[in-house]
Amino acid sequence: MTLNKFARASLATALSALALAIPGSAMHAAMAAQAPRDEPVIRVTANDVAASNQKIGMAYNSLVNMWTNQFKQVGAQFEAPRVVRYRGGVMTSCGVIAPHNAEYCPRNNTIFYDEVFVAGMAKAASNSLGTDGDMAAIGIIAHEMGHAVAIQLGHESRSSYENESTADCLAGTFARQAQHDGELEKGDIEEAVFGMSMAGDPTPEPTGNRRVDAIIQARLARQSHGTKEQRMQNFRTGLDSGPAACLEDFN
Repeated sequence: MTLNKFARASLATALSALALAIPGSAMHAAMAAQAPRDEPVIRVTANDVAASNQKIGMAYNSLVNMWTNQFKQVGAQFEAPRVVRYRGGVMTSCGVIAPHNAEYCPRNNTIFYDEVFVAGMAKAASNSLGTDGDMAAIGIIAHEMGHAVAIQLGHESRSSYENESTADCLAGTFARQAQHDGELEKGDIEEAVFGMSMAGDPTPEPTGNRRVDAIIQARLARQSHGTKEQRMQNFRTGLDSGPAACLEDFN
């Protein structure tokens, strides 16, 4: 999930000015100063980040086991991607990955994620739903793992939305498997859906300049993940019907 600048701005607003930094750090001071004063700030502590990373580590093993088994069933071999945490942006073989983001890099088969951002998503889900929020964070990694699955099976479209909708569907498939294995807690599905809804494509405000508006819309289309309704539905397709509903390889 590579968020373009419009989506990142929309997501930041939707998260109620989420301060994705450890209090006391330079990053926290800069972002807190930019946050709208009339909106609540969700503060992410070092303990929040540690807890989120621990849950992601546990989910990673389940994700790898699941996709290894699914690939075996279709006569293929799954090459499990590495998972690398970062803060404040990172240079990779796929280019620079911005803060508040997560991305699968196929060039070195690695999932990169901003650990404070992901912990912040869990905290936002927790505050909104009254649960621990962990599946909102895990869902991000499951989505990126979905990109790895699709690309390794030869599915990489020129359409951004097609790629992202497949990854959302495959993330739903992971939730389906975890539910079958008895690994989900009460509220986990709602947390995952919440995470999808928070990362839907924004609707940019018209600038009044048709040329500029057309450029914005074209750029957004090239990097589309889908509206929040589409993202939730794509996730539920995988949740309800399994991997064959996402990729024909699994039929």
